[in-house]
Order: sequence, then structure tokens, then C-alpha cells
Amino acid sequence: MKSMIQIDRRILTHFDAVLLLLILPIILLSNYLIFDANPALAKKQFIYYLVGFGAFFIAFIAPIREYKWLIPAIYWFNILLLISVDLFGVSKLGAKRWLEIPFTHFTIQPSEIFKPAFILMLAYLIQNNPPPKGGYRWREFLKISFFILLPFFLIAKEPDLGTALILLIIGYGVLFVVGVHWKIWATLILGAALLLPVSYKYLLHDYQKKRIEDFLSEKPSYHVQQSIIAIGSGGLSGKPKEEATQTKLRFLPIATSDFIFAYFVERFGFFGALALVALYALLILHLFSIYFKLKGDYFTQVVAVSIALLIFTYMSVNIAMTIGLAPVVGVPLPLFSYGGSSFVNFMILFGILEHLLAFRFRFLYNSTHI
Repeated sequence: MKSMIQIDRRILTHFDAVLLLLILPIILLSNYLIFDANPALAKKQFIYYLVGFGAFFIAFIAPIREYKWLIPAIYWFNILLLISVDLFGVSKLGAKRWLEIPFTHFTIQPSEIFKPAFILMLAYLIQNNPPPKGGYRWREFLKISFFILLPFFLIAKEPDLGTALILLIIGYGVLFVVGVHWKIWATLILGAALLLPVSYKYLLHDYQKKRIEDFLSEKPSYHVQQSIIAIGSGGLSGKPKEEATQTKLRFLPIATSDFIFAYFVERFGFFGALALVALYALLILHLFSIYFKLKGDYFTQVVAVSIALLIFTYMSVNIAMTIGLAPVVGVPLPLFSYGGSSFVNFMILFGILEHLLAFRFRFLYNSTHI
């Protein structure tokens, strides 16, 4: 019993309570806003919260460090699921992104559940082959790039270019932070600039080109127009629920998911928007602080910086599209938009990170000495 108490105490010592303290206000604000707009949706979202925190706990207690060797198998299993989407996938709204679970009416979206496996695979590859002084050279860079580009093309083909680009940003963002020789970046930037016109003409679907054209046109799309009106009407301090007419009268589309930021600003104004962005900024900076604190523990470092980049990308794209600075691509505001898959994914990632932090010293498993 004494040994168990000591072990528990050690786990709590290294558990990152600050991370949870930064996540909880975002979740509570989200729940308040969703209930404000639609109490029925808030009840469903509460179920997602329960599932998400359950997934967090399971990820936290899972012996990830002892079974790192299973990560490649998990990655390739998820790749098989992505390939299966092309062969057996279910189409919705013109996109084939889902697989139906046999003998049920439920579907799963492999591109969503792939994200934790993708981040763990990056951590596994970089830990097993850390960057040399001056950064990775072409051989190591191309090897890791294979594991980044393979899911990118499979997901983009569904088509789900938004998710594919996010994985691309996370993968190469991690490599940028960890270290790649500058000549490689210079070559890639030049190549991307030359291939961009060809990619636009031959690789994008018509609806994707339409979104870009809507974004570049003088007059934004109806969704974005209503979003900008909602944001502008919030003023400095926002409006009471009864006066939030853009949402109450349903002018603002998808007010609890894709455009929830616009509804939030309509209710809480410019100062509320600053507070929400500040919460995200503190969370991202805290995750980067973990990266710089744990020099040498590449596995935990990569997981921490990957989550930071994922939150930053989701937040930036979502806010930018609601104010007309980016095409509307259906990217949720992390931990804030209504929905289960994104929330549960983030909670799994937070659980994995907390596990890696709490159990990062070997004596936590098998010693009775502090």
C-alpha cells in the first residue's frame, strides 16, 4: 500500500495540471454558448464531453512508453482504413470520407481517427532518428516525408483537402521546429511556387476552386457575409441573448459549429474575442514550453509541439474564415465547436501527452524510492 501511495504521489507530481486548467475554461465557455443557442444540442455535446474525458483517462493510463513498438502497426492499420474508404466508403454530400461499421448504422471517419496515430508515428520516427547538428539532410527528410505525404494524398483524394492540408502543416511544422537543413526548405519553397498554378488547375475539385474564387471575389459568400455582420454587431462588449439577432433569427449559418466564433463575438464582443484568443494563445505557448523544457525526450517533445501546431492551425483557419480572410473549409474551432470527433481526438492527444509527462521517469513504474 505504501508503495502504491508513493507511486501515485509521483504521478501527480509530474501531471501537468496547468494544461487542464487552460483547457477547461474553453470547454465551459463552449458549453455555455451551445446551450445558449440550442439546449438540445448542448445535451448531445455533454455526451461528447463524457466520451472525451473517458478517452482522456484511457489514453492517460495506457502504457504507451512500454509499447512504442506497436506505433508503426497502428499507423499502417489506419492507412488501410484510409485505403478502404476509396474501396468501400460511404458518400455524403459528394465526398466519400466514411466507413460503415458492419451490422450497424454507424459510420466512422478514418481521416479523423488517423490524427493521433499520425502524431505518434512522427514522434516514433524522430525519437528513433534524432536530427543531427544543422538539421536533417535529404535522406532522413525524405524518409519522414513519405509518412507525411502518404496520408496526405489518400485523404485529399476523398476529397477532404482541409484535413489533408492540416496533416501536411503538422508534419512539416514539426520538422521545421525539430530541425531541417535550410537548403531543403529553400528548395521546397521554390518548387512549391513553381507548381502552385499547375496544382490549382489539375488537382483541385470544382467545389474547392469555387471556395477559392468566393474568397478572392470582392463580395464574400452569404455565409461569410452573415458571419461578418454578427461579429460587427457584437461591438466592444457584446449583446444579451435576446438581442443576438443574427443567431436568434438564424441568419448566421452553422452557428454552433463552423461559425461559432462569430456567434461568440456577437454575444461577448471584441473584448470576449480577445479573451478567447488569449486562452488559446496561453495553451499553445504552454505546449511549446513543454517542448523546450524536455530537451532530449524527442518523443514527448514531438507530441507536445504537434498538439500546439494542431490547435494553432485549427484556430487560425476557423477564425480567418469567419472574418473573410480564408476560404470556408469546414474546420472547427478546437474544443469549442459543437461535435464529437474533433473534441474526442483532442482529448485523446491530451491524455497521451499527460501520460508521457507523468510517467517520463522509469522509477515511476518499478521503484519504491523517491
